[in-house]
Amino acid sequence: MSWSCHVPRASWGPGLGRVFQPADERTSFLIHWSWPLKRERPLGPPRAFIRHHGSSADSGPPSGRHGQWFRGTSAAEAIQRHRRNLAEWFSRLPREERQFGPTFALDTVHVDPVIRESTPDELLRPLAELALEHQPPPARLPTLALSQLFDPDACGRRVQTVVLYGTVGTGKSTLVRKMVLDWCYGRLPAFELLIPFSCEDLSSLGPAPASLCHLVAQRYTPLKEILPLMAAAGSRLLFVLHGLEHLNLNFQLAGTGLCSDPEEPKAPAAIMVNLLRKYMLPKASILVTTRPSAIGRIPSKYVGRYGEICGFSDTNLQKLYFQIRLNQPDCVHGAGDAGVSTTPAQRDNLVQMLSRNLEGHHQIAAACFLPSYCWLVCATLHFLHAPTLAGQTLTSIYTSFLRLNFSGEMLESTDSSKLSLMAYAARTMGKLAYEGVSSRKTYFSEEDVRGCLEAGIKTEEEFQLVHVFRRDALRFFLAPCIEPGHPDTFVFTVPAMQEYLAALYIVLGLHKTTLQRVGKEVAELVGRVGEDVSLVLGIMAKLLPLRALPLLFNLLKVVPRVFGRVVGKSREAVARAMVLEMFREEDYYNDDVLDQMGASILGVEGPRRHPDEPPEDEVFELFPIFMGGLLSAHNRAVLAQLGCPIKNLDAMENAQAIKKKLGKLGRQVLPPSELLDHLFFHYEFQNQRFSAEVLSSLRQLNLAGVRMTPLKCTVVASVLGSGRHALDEVNLASCQLDPAGLRTFMPVFLRARKLGLQLNSLGPEACRDLRDLLLHDKCQITTLRLSNNPLTAAGVAFLVEGLAGNTSLTHLSLLHTGLGDEGLELLAARLNCNRQLQELNVAYNGAGDAAALALAKAAREHPSLELLHLYFNELSPEGRQVLRDLGGTAEGGARVVVSLTEGTAVSEYWSVILSEVQRNLKSWDQGRVRRHLELLLRDLDDNQGATLNPLRKAQLLRVKGEVRALLEQLGGSES
Repeated sequence: MSWSCHVPRASWGPGLGRVFQPADERTSFLIHWSWPLKRERPLGPPRAFIRHHGSSADSGPPSGRHGQWFRGTSAAEAIQRHRRNLAEWFSRLPREERQFGPTFALDTVHVDPVIRESTPDELLRPLAELALEHQPPPARLPTLALSQLFDPDACGRRVQTVVLYGTVGTGKSTLVRKMVLDWCYGRLPAFELLIPFSCEDLSSLGPAPASLCHLVAQRYTPLKEILPLMAAAGSRLLFVLHGLEHLNLNFQLAGTGLCSDPEEPKAPAAIMVNLLRKYMLPKASILVTTRPSAIGRIPSKYVGRYGEICGFSDTNLQKLYFQIRLNQPDCVHGAGDAGVSTTPAQRDNLVQMLSRNLEGHHQIAAACFLPSYCWLVCATLHFLHAPTLAGQTLTSIYTSFLRLNFSGEMLESTDSSKLSLMAYAARTMGKLAYEGVSSRKTYFSEEDVRGCLEAGIKTEEEFQLVHVFRRDALRFFLAPCIEPGHPDTFVFTVPAMQEYLAALYIVLGLHKTTLQRVGKEVAELVGRVGEDVSLVLGIMAKLLPLRALPLLFNLLKVVPRVFGRVVGKSREAVARAMVLEMFREEDYYNDDVLDQMGASILGVEGPRRHPDEPPEDEVFELFPIFMGGLLSAHNRAVLAQLGCPIKNLDAMENAQAIKKKLGKLGRQVLPPSELLDHLFFHYEFQNQRFSAEVLSSLRQLNLAGVRMTPLKCTVVASVLGSGRHALDEVNLASCQLDPAGLRTFMPVFLRARKLGLQLNSLGPEACRDLRDLLLHDKCQITTLRLSNNPLTAAGVAFLVEGLAGNTSLTHLSLLHTGLGDEGLELLAARLNCNRQLQELNVAYNGAGDAAALALAKAAREHPSLELLHLYFNELSPEGRQVLRDLGGTAEGGARVVVSLTEGTAVSEYWSVILSEVQRNLKSWDQGRVRRHLELLLRDLDDNQGATLNPLRKAQLLRVKGEVRALLEQLGGSES
């Protein structure tokens, strides 16, 4: 796991020898190593450090005993304080890691990336061979554990300087963090003193002279008193130089003179050069980490060993990483009082599904070759399946992922433009990604990649930047395609990254048409010249008869305004393309994007394709969602830190263009999965005012059949919960809702007039929440459908409490809810407490004659109840007849429906009964339904023989045909 995936690129600044003060939670989570430390404080007991792959036994912090060079009590205490301060500093976690739980810590568990020993000859291979390779280490070159880095080389010579190199995301920073923590806890006995330096921090000092002793004392205050002993420590003193690519080193004597005195002031780069030359502190050990493009800054004669950090080239390491990350026992509590948690069985299931996909789907294994992408996979799964942190979105996860890897990273420190690595990636990889989205492809040839990298290159400096990017970061974004049927092609490391970069390319304004590129320059030139020329000619026109010329040149002032309108039209075109991508009819048969993401990671069955859709057509439904997410204020602030600022004016104009198009196309009725994608777009945008205006026309929320996970419930509730207009209907039938989901949906339910919760396996616990909903003073629900949920009599006990205090509900369906006699008796006893109910459906509940009759009598006495459904209950022929007679004993009162017939005529509700049976035929008990249908058929036969009215006979015959058709579907007999 790459440290760059945990903490931002940072600097070890002055004052590390003092105790760290917690940062205000309102500030950015970035943890800079240069934050001041105020006073000393003993470090608590260290966490157990479980190490995998080249591990050693666990051990606690070292005692006060040190080697022969630091025997004094004061020296030992100084080093002990130094250990404590380093351990506390390097154990700090960014906000992104806290989502995995309050006790999750990077120093508790760790999986080492593979380190392959390399040679100078291998480093000189042509660039084409280095561009995108990810092969496992050759057998002839051994892999190295962290404890073996300074072992003697093959010739038995002592190794003093080790250079570890790796592309972005392979785990360089993790190894530095691990080595420092290992030393702090006494697991590196070979070194008595470890002094880490961040080359980014040193480069920020510029050429200002400072001695090595001053640099050390400024950053590590406890070491002041033992600085004179550094020279005597020999090889037991270890310097760690992290991020060498930030320093411009000149090993020529003409550029950097010799210096052996640690107390002589020199530029920081000159001090590092003399350390690496072994001219200053010649016996000290040095560990250097760098990106591949900067390896040549140190002549090979000064390097004892090269090590290439190869990431997780072994699939078993990937599985181990996922098992450790996803099985954190308390990771579910990271969202606070969310009311939702994942069980250990659910977490184990996630790990097993992911492991199977790694074994069978090699492309995801190729992506997880980089430890940083393993972090992204875990963060995405945590986002999809665990309680969601407040304000966390999918776009923010990807933006934070890039910040953790690219924050503070310049493409080339020697380049005068100081272009950020992320800005260069957005311009080149974003162009490739957008061209892929536009042409609906995910596979790219070498020519495609080269065309985007080398487009518009004119100078040698620009060619050098391409060279650096190919060596350092290209593998982070692209991976060779190893799927069959696509030889010699490349894909984005994870599919969603292509859509993210394409969206970033658009919102940064990097996509420009030829008219925009040429027109902008011409408009600015004409605008500047036109003002000057018009002024001069205006003066001359007063002296000469040239009064028409100022009018001609005044027209030049219109050119910039016309160009502004062209830019506005371009924004509208982009917004229109984004909205059309969101509402493509070809995608109506797809699962929602959240299920698609889970399927791509876990390897479950993917989205269904439209029958007429060609198999090579790709779906890019995340592209418009990422565009909305990148326009949110939080993501714009993070992108600004990466050197990719989005101006407020541009963001506002883009948002207005998107709102205009969404207002036109968003009024159409969408399938449930597409409607959820639309709501997810608004959730990512994180702008309640924008969403309220766009969704003001939404009157029906139909999400029937969509599997409503805790995340999806949060998405819908956060987008629609703050709206003001009422929703005519909210349909959440067959959504696998649970009580926690109901509680999340409560703000939406308070806006609904009709609420459908059928087929959700809701039990008595859910009825407690429904009771609270009915008793809420803002409840405006008139129709509540709870059919096909195991509510039981215990649940009805809560519902009748809600009915007693509710003033809006008129229609309640409790069809097939397992009420039994007890449930109907409860309803009969408390029904008179409600004065607004007009229709009550308690059919198919297994109730007997006595309970049904009691409820029917209560219904007849109810002042407003008009209809009571009691069919498909366990009624005897005598009981059905009594209930029929009850309906005709007095005027007024509720009508009781117990059969398809009323006397010798067909009931006017026969179609309602049979449509309910048809709708639930597959979910109800087949034998029980067949028995009831046969009773209805026998009843129809009896009535057909008892009437002489030909019209009634025809109606009875028609209904019998419908019943026989249902029996045939069940495979039963009509007799």
